[in-house]
Amino acid sequence: MKSKNYSLTDHLLELRNRILIIVSSIVICAILLSPFANIIYNFLSLPLLSVLPEGSSMIAVDVAAPFLAPFKLIVLLAIAITFPISIYNFWAFISPGLYNNEKKFVAPILISSTLLFYLGILFAYYIVFPLIFSFFTSIAPAGVQIATDITSFLNFVIKIFFAFGLAFEVPIITLVIILAKLTTVESLSRKRPYIIVFAFIIGMILTPPDVISQVLLAIPIWILFEFGLFLAKIITKNKGKKKLS
Repeated sequence: MKSKNYSLTDHLLELRNRILIIVSSIVICAILLSPFANIIYNFLSLPLLSVLPEGSSMIAVDVAAPFLAPFKLIVLLAIAITFPISIYNFWAFISPGLYNNEKKFVAPILISSTLLFYLGILFAYYIVFPLIFSFFTSIAPAGVQIATDITSFLNFVIKIFFAFGLAFEVPIITLVIILAKLTTVESLSRKRPYIIVFAFIIGMILTPPDVISQVLLAIPIWILFEFGLFLAKIITKNKGKKKLS
């Protein structure tokens, strides 16, 4: 059963209000974080700074980079922190148009996908960064001084964060396509070799051109696919038992 009908004007007003709430929350969060911009950037760069050779440091090529790089980081961090607010407002906007049985699935999916995205970012920071930065700094040719530009570094880590955040959504994607009856658990199980190859292709596309980061992305994608398959198997079995009872 759906909620009461709304006119187009009501929907547009509701959409405007939801967007204003989302944008306002991001702006307020960014303002509150601004005094700590340099501290946060330093924390982000710790995995790299800890493995740089003695005497090496990060540099700013552009004149405005010392200001723009931390500012860009603060804006992106504000978006990430307020993501639950964005998800809630998205849910509040679409929920009146959903049936009750659809609402039971959408809310858990939105919450779990948000948590998994955060988990992917933490995995990248605490596991992936120390490994790939150690690898990059250890293979530098003799006589080459490592001095990473702060803007290039920020763009690099954002790409990695985004890649691993998306990769950790694999269980949700697997679960959704099975619950939507686009495929079955058995069919996906038979396609496991292709999924593994696809995971390594995704790793090549989303990460820098080095083997370590590609493997560190591909393996979690595969493991998370298996986890999503396991969850889907349990849910579909429980559904089958309920129908028989």
